[in-house]
Amino acid sequence: MRDSRDIILGASDPYKSLQKTLKAEIDAEAWESFYGNVSRPFDKPKSGHIAVEVINHLGDEVMKIFSVT
Repeated sequence: MRDSRDIILGASDPYKSLQKTLKAEIDAEAWESFYGNVSRPFDKPKSGHIAVEVINHLGDEVMKIFSVT
């Protein structure tokens, strides 16, 4: 089972904006590992559902629940 995702950071200095929004330090090297549209593999959850949450550099959040078969 794999999920698909894209991470797109806006603003002129996306890491600075994200750090300010999350009030946390961002490890740029670790963050780079999230770029792309292929997820790391994960086991199908027993619930049969996954949640996908997107947070932009301004802190706006959107979440959607998907059924997985």
